[in-house]
Amino acid sequence: MDPIYYTVDAINGDYAHLVTDEGGEHSITMFLLPEGTTLGTWLKLENFQWEIV
Repeated sequence: MDPIYYTVDAINGDYAHLVTDEGGEHSITMFLLPEGTTLGTWLKLENFQWEIV
């Protein structure tokens, strides 16, 4: 599985709205994202694991 890169576009309570460079959108609970994730954080999803880039 190739990595997918997301930018945290918005945080609404317990959920983060993520956007890819290609414009794809994803919403996910903050609980599943790495500690330290904030607005504007660039994330990598690879093999079902999130990592701050």
